[in-house]
Amino acid sequence: MISDNIRRTPRPQDLIGLSTQELRDIFQITNLFVPGEITGQFTDLDRLFVGGAVPTAKPIGLPNHKETGRAFFLERRELGAINIGGAGQVVADGQTFALENLDCVYLPMGTKSVSFASDDPKNPAKFYFLSCPAHAAHPARAMKAAEVTPVKLGAQETSNQRTIYKFIHQGGIQSCQLVMGLTALEPGNVWNSFPSHTHWRRTEIYFYFDLGDKILSHFFGEPQETRHLFLHNEEVALSPNWSMHFGVGTGNYKFIWGMAGENQVFDDMDAVKPQDLR
Repeated sequence: MISDNIRRTPRPQDLIGLSTQELRDIFQITNLFVPGEITGQFTDLDRLFVGGAVPTAKPIGLPNHKETGRAFFLERRELGAINIGGAGQVVADGQTFALENLDCVYLPMGTKSVSFASDDPKNPAKFYFLSCPAHAAHPARAMKAAEVTPVKLGAQETSNQRTIYKFIHQGGIQSCQLVMGLTALEPGNVWNSFPSHTHWRRTEIYFYFDLGDKILSHFFGEPQETRHLFLHNEEVALSPNWSMHFGVGTGNYKFIWGMAGENQVFDDMDAVKPQDLR
């Protein structure tokens, strides 16, 4: 079910006195995928909503929520979803988008009806989705993972060799302010988004998956006042615009990144030298 509680993030100076459990309660989201249900959480990070849908025998409709303040969920919002499970479909105002594993769909502001379905209930689709406020509508569109031009970054020598797949961005699926894609680490590589950076003009949310039984440490906070969370498979880390966001695992993995804010330029960021981290 969609939570009635809004995740509210503190000021950077307030992190100093928080306990481990308080940090987890604020910056970590767990248990997004429940068979036969839609779950989710509103945040105060550019009003982003984090959701998960696991349709089984029957399609699941996206319900409205009082927090939207509108007649239906996407009346003044847009949505991006990536399927990390078996084959499925997203149906938006009667238009069906077939999504296999790692395919993406974008739905614009004004979409009245949204439902999620699986081709095979025994191997259900698992839709991870983000939604943020919008003031302009762009065409609904799906993109196959095979359609995306991969971007190779990092090196084996620094244990951060990875491939970035950009779905919703200025050079791909057009949106009002949502940006979304995924990163896959190559075998034998463990570091993501390192050396680290911040970007004041947009917040970011990381969803880690394909970890199996591996553990991941996600780092956040200001560069001179760092904090960390230990995450497991299919868990989320929230990153305010003043915070870094990078991680290291006990093996390779994938993660979906999503952003919203006033600037969609992918490389609009402020680099942080590793030697300056504290």
